[in-house]
Amino acid sequence: MKKEDFDLFADMVKKRSGLVLTSEKAYLLESRLMPVARKLGLKDLEELAASLRNKRDEKIMETITEAMTTNETFFFRDQKPFDQFRQVVLPHMLKVRANKKSLRIWSAASSTGQEAYSLAMILSEEAHKMPGWHTEIIGTDISHEVVEKAKAGLYNQFEVQRGLPVTMLVKYFQQKEDRWQISDKIRGMVQYRTMNLLEDWGPIGLFDIIFCRNVLIYFDQPTKSKILERQSQVLAPDGALFLGGAESVLGICDKFKSVESQRGIYIPTVCPADMWKAA
Repeated sequence: MKKEDFDLFADMVKKRSGLVLTSEKAYLLESRLMPVARKLGLKDLEELAASLRNKRDEKIMETITEAMTTNETFFFRDQKPFDQFRQVVLPHMLKVRANKKSLRIWSAASSTGQEAYSLAMILSEEAHKMPGWHTEIIGTDISHEVVEKAKAGLYNQFEVQRGLPVTMLVKYFQQKEDRWQISDKIRGMVQYRTMNLLEDWGPIGLFDIIFCRNVLIYFDQPTKSKILERQSQVLAPDGALFLGGAESVLGICDKFKSVESQRGIYIPTVCPADMWKAA
């Protein structure tokens, strides 16, 4: 690929999504954009770049951005954060929200929905501890295509084999030919919407818990800082933010601090640490 073509794609994707593509990621760009070129009836990426330069067509730019920002995900990915959610964060919330009996969770960059549905299954398993509670899970992603797939809740055999316990597959899914449909009950617990983390979030409301895992690693420092700053504004003062294992707020945003002995969980700096210890 010509350097000027790589730079064209990389600059456009960064402006539209915040995703930083360095030269060593050229292989990723090629593998993801060749299907886009073929879909548009173009021979190769050189023709795709020429088409982009000539037309600046919004649909082409959207298709390229979606192809580059669709990230891998699977049910109960990395497991530990979901154990922390069940064993640490949820008990804390059941205590501090005992009067309100309301819980709002945001799965940011939710891709095809496995993270949000994993949280919904945990809440279903713990429902006996939450009589009368109203829970709401919002999943958002920049890609229209993956949001539609998440809403459908229909997964192939490979997707349900990755991380999903057999007991939950049997309990919450129904086989439809060669695919698996998640139950209406679990689907009904999650709302999905298209959202670009770099643009206006609209009236998204206040959340008690935010999952933003394995997202910030794709952004440069100023973009990470901006997103964390904005998330601090929509997270309750005693809420919790989950980041990926390779991510941190250190040196990026002073609105959050880590929870002692709970790697990957961050709370607002205004939240007293002993509040979590007491929970």
